[in-house]
Amino acid sequence: MTSDGRECYVHIVLPGATKFVTAGRFRVAESRDGGPFGEFVYGRGYLQRNDAVELDPVELRLADRVYTTAQMKGFFGAIRDSMPDYWGRRVIESRASSIALDEFDYLMRSEEDRAGALGFSFGAEPPMPNPEHRKLFDLGRIQAAADAIIADRPDGADPAAQLAKDLLLAGTSMGGARPKAVVRANNSLWLAKLVRMDDRWNHPRVEHALLQLAKACGINAADSRVDSIGGRDVLLVRRFDREWGGDGFHRHRMVSALTLLQSDDRQTSYRRWSYLLFADEVRRASTQPANDLRELFTRMCYNAAISNTDDHPRNHAVLAKGSGWRLSPAYDLTPTPMISLERRNLAMDCGPAGRVANKSNLLGAAGRFLLDTEDAEAIFKRVVDTVRAQWHPTMRRAGVSEKDCEAIKRAFLYDGLFYEPTTS
Repeated sequence: MTSDGRECYVHIVLPGATKFVTAGRFRVAESRDGGPFGEFVYGRGYLQRNDAVELDPVELRLADRVYTTAQMKGFFGAIRDSMPDYWGRRVIESRASSIALDEFDYLMRSEEDRAGALGFSFGAEPPMPNPEHRKLFDLGRIQAAADAIIADRPDGADPAAQLAKDLLLAGTSMGGARPKAVVRANNSLWLAKLVRMDDRWNHPRVEHALLQLAKACGINAADSRVDSIGGRDVLLVRRFDREWGGDGFHRHRMVSALTLLQSDDRQTSYRRWSYLLFADEVRRASTQPANDLRELFTRMCYNAAISNTDDHPRNHAVLAKGSGWRLSPAYDLTPTPMISLERRNLAMDCGPAGRVANKSNLLGAAGRFLLDTEDAEAIFKRVVDTVRAQWHPTMRRAGVSEKDCEAIKRAFLYDGLFYEPTTS
């Protein structure tokens, strides 16, 4: 590796274990033309382990070599997936005050309990997994701290406010723009998704309902529940990358579709935002590709039926509980009520006509998911019929008000879903 730049050790919790072991070293440096590039190398001791596993199934396969990348500011996808997104960065910035931060700072300033199985440290000694996690009774202070950050309210030297920001740090590596934190209930870890004062509807209850509705469509969706803290609802989504092992939590490797697609969030990379290309990668990586591709096609139809236009590649992932990879449970399901009833697009290409979310385009992609047209059409019909018949009663059972149902109903009233192109 080069002698300049910034460097850290990369650690991993192996399948079935609860403690970190050192997997390798990561460095970000400046190339001769001034652009950043990254280097990663597996440690020789790690490669000699019989239980060693790869960091991801695309970029960082197990091998005795130096991996390099000039993409994504020098950060490999699996490492980027362990970094904070918009909300996490706001929390870190609120604690850093006037300190100027770069990408490497965001990586190292995230709390240790980040998404997936990776950990990072400046020294060779692996980080110690946190034996204590925030409890549900902390959510009131966490919500208050989130409100202050959203409003850009300074807290000065108030120790209570600083403690609340410390509590918010758990969850900084979880993606998305909405405020969130990680809490523990019994022997499970939950991602607490908080409300914003400017929300147009009750997001916790609506998202909970959509996760329930997804299950009614036969989709493997994340477990969730809604708690009320100080009169305000909080959505709790069970973390599927954690599992209690008696003496600590097993940490399952997880990488996003963005990593599998070797893409990023830049507009110039949108051409690789594709369910079809994601299906190709799942087919290569999954230990049960036929099942996972059927599941992915079902989710694609579901996102079209609920007008979830936030279905970008960060909101899809593969998970490895053991040595092999599978499609993760569905998460981050959001309706997008629109005025147009004729045409809507998903965030990723979903068929030969691109991002157009209609029956013709979705079924046109069936072969990429190892489905024949008849089977794909049956999945489409089951999903759409279920959504149309059950979206409203599912919302009401989840405690969504009639006013909020009215606010989001256009997400489910999408006539263009059945559009069939005319033939001349």
